[in-house]
Amino acid sequence: MTAVRLGAVGYLNARPLVVGLDALPQFDLRFDLPSECARLLAAGEVDLGLVPSIEYLRDDSYQAVPDVAIASKGPVLSVALYTTRPVRDVRTILMDTSSRTSVALTRVLCARLFKIAPAIDAHAPDLEAMLSRADAALVIGDKALLAQPQLARLASAPSSTFGGPDLSSEVEKIDLGEAWSSMTGLPFVWAFWVGRAGALRPGDVAALQAARDAGVGRADQVAREYFRGDPEHQELGVSYLRNNIKYYLGADERAGLELFYRYAAEIGVVSHARPLRFY
Repeated sequence: MTAVRLGAVGYLNARPLVVGLDALPQFDLRFDLPSECARLLAAGEVDLGLVPSIEYLRDDSYQAVPDVAIASKGPVLSVALYTTRPVRDVRTILMDTSSRTSVALTRVLCARLFKIAPAIDAHAPDLEAMLSRADAALVIGDKALLAQPQLARLASAPSSTFGGPDLSSEVEKIDLGEAWSSMTGLPFVWAFWVGRAGALRPGDVAALQAARDAGVGRADQVAREYFRGDPEHQELGVSYLRNNIKYYLGADERAGLELFYRYAAEIGVVSHARPLRFY
């Protein structure tokens, strides 16, 4: 039996979805950045990808694994826009190259909530470098989750350190999960398992849902193993997995996802929205 090739995100928030999958012979698991997971799936180099949610719309043949997702309602902590001026005055944003859904969400929020039309470009996720070149920076994943000490250093540094705008004033963190939920009252779905028709066999969906259940039940252990030897990060990771990230694709999550798709299509981030189809 040929193993189903799984492409999963390497960040902490994805680890509860893959607990025990590496021990199952029907799966071959690898970890990558979210943008790379999307590329591998599009190229046919994996059969099923834990991809940024916007990627579902890139191919009309894609289907999703039911009731499994990385989602949040309210603050997510790990997807943030960092600004050196009030958001209404932001004219330039550099976007984390690791991201696709968060880039789309930033564009939606700029259009619908912040009421700005900034110039946008991509940049490697280096907060100092990004904020030296633009008014704001989008950073995702572990780098955003663990950014607070760096923010403190940025806020206390003279502007000449970075050769750009004055970063000695406070850098504001705008949590994009919180911004979305405040605007819509709905959760936001960051990623979910997606593949083409026929990618999964009978029993594979149940195995992926069982891995989710195991990971949710062992969230503390997952965080401590991920940040092995670092008690401060372990404590943050445990709280994050318990309180900020949700792993089910229920009715509210689906409503939030479908609204995001509609908004993204309206501003031209994607060519069209389409209904969710499941294995």
